[in-house]
Amino acid sequence: MNQSETRATVLALYPEDSREAAALLKQAVPLMVRHNIPPNPVHYALWYTYSKGQKPELNRHLDRVVKDFDCFPPESATKLFRDYIIRDELENAYAGQQQAIHLVDDMERDISRSVKGNLNFQASLGRCLEMLEEPVNERLPSILSELQQSTQLMHSQQEHFLSQLHAAQNEIKSLRDKLERAKLDATIDGLTQVLNRTTFTRSLEQALNDFPQGVALVMLDIDHFKQFNDQYGHPLGDRVLQHVGQVLLNSLTPHATAARYGGEEFCIILRECTDLTSAYDYAEQLRLKIQSLRIKARGTDKVLDTITASFGVALAQPGDNLESLLTRADDALYQAKRNGRNQVHR
Repeated sequence: MNQSETRATVLALYPEDSREAAALLKQAVPLMVRHNIPPNPVHYALWYTYSKGQKPELNRHLDRVVKDFDCFPPESATKLFRDYIIRDELENAYAGQQQAIHLVDDMERDISRSVKGNLNFQASLGRCLEMLEEPVNERLPSILSELQQSTQLMHSQQEHFLSQLHAAQNEIKSLRDKLERAKLDATIDGLTQVLNRTTFTRSLEQALNDFPQGVALVMLDIDHFKQFNDQYGHPLGDRVLQHVGQVLLNSLTPHATAARYGGEEFCIILRECTDLTSAYDYAEQLRLKIQSLRIKARGTDKVLDTITASFGVALAQPGDNLESLLTRADDALYQAKRNGRNQVHR
């Protein structure tokens, strides 16, 4: 795994939105300063994860290292990063590599058997041809029998090899499916099934490169989402996010891409969009669809009929980059919230 691939893998492991990430970093950085931890990506990843508190074994290891050493050993950081941050990716890569090696070994062995069978057949055929050039004698039946046996052996080996090829094809298909699933897992938000933030960022950068003045960005934030979690619990909050994600997926046009930006925020990239009015109308349709959602709280007869979202819309302008377009869409979104929520602002 090269350095850029490692960076992408690590980023995919931390789906927190900017507010959560900032809070965790505020905990992680003082810890690093206290223990004289050099600021580099591996150390940030370790102490960021430490601050999350979701890997107690890693926390115990880090506590032990800073207690036992005056400085943080680079080899310890590397080992902990490998064992706790990217362990699953390394194990998956190794497993796929081993499967491929076994497939090649099996095919090589079976091809060798088939070649050997062909050589035996050719030798028997040659002896038979020599006998046909001589006066017929008592050895001919044995030669013909040997030829028949060699032919049967070669046929059996070829059938076995064909079976092995079919098995290899199935294994290759399985590996391909696993790679596709891994690729999907790396790009899709697992809860809402829209793109995750990392993939959204790449998609928006690509869209601005391809259509520098034909991209609109729609940002939306579910209104009073914290109240759903506080009143009904996080499972219901997750269901609200899933339903909103489904609304976005069902409303996508051929030139639109939806993503979860973080928490209860979503984004839609509209390509080949050259006027703000079209983007505004699209966002207004989404607003009405979300407002019409009715979600029943499990275990009760309570139906949530107050799900709304606020929207901000921005159109790419000459010289825009990802940050400037996001900033304008985000400003419009917060203006919609200040104006009373459940509306679109541009």
